[in-house]
Amino acid sequence: MTIHREGTATLLLTITFLGIINGLMWWQFDQTILQKIVLVVSVILFLIILQFFRNPTVNTPINPKSVIAPADGKVVVIEEVEEPEYFKGKRKQISIFMSPFNVHVNRNPISGLVKYVKYHPGLYLVAWHPKSSTENERTTIVIQHKNGTEVLFRQIAGALARRICWYVEERQVVEQGKEFGFIKFGSRIDIFLPLDAKVTVQLDQKTTGGETVIAELANT
Repeated sequence: MTIHREGTATLLLTITFLGIINGLMWWQFDQTILQKIVLVVSVILFLIILQFFRNPTVNTPINPKSVIAPADGKVVVIEEVEEPEYFKGKRKQISIFMSPFNVHVNRNPISGLVKYVKYHPGLYLVAWHPKSSTENERTTIVIQHKNGTEVLFRQIAGALARRICWYVEERQVVEQGKEFGFIKFGSRIDIFLPLDAKVTVQLDQKTTGGETVIAELANT
């Protein structure tokens, strides 16, 4: 278990802010219950933020047939939809909602060639809102499997998430389970699969990013 690099600045700012607050409390007041309360609250707040940036080691079951969960969270959508941005046609959608208490490291669901990367500025509706997939701040990424199958996944900001990070670019070759991005403070990822893909998760199922198999591709 390590701390993700995206947390460095946030944790330093948090330590500085809480240090100043506690310093002022100890300077202005003698030994009081208020000082102890502020100290305890500060420690709890820091630990909450610290756990958000945790980056655990994962053991990805590498399999060209499998689509791996790109994030920790809960499956909130499994349905056939129209994907208007890239495919412009019907696809199977699986959506994973990440609470502030989930690991927010994002991992490649398949190995292959990055065909498309596009960032969209937008709103900050709650991540489970039906329009969050098309109106919120988001990044769309498409990876082409070695057999030609393309899988699209979309990082979507939520009401608290104000920064989406991605580390891949078009024409880059990526490996299943490796890190491709990070979203700060609560968010969602949508995955769009071919109609002949076999979904292997259920609604409300918990997923582990880089480990849980959420679907199997046909013709691999």
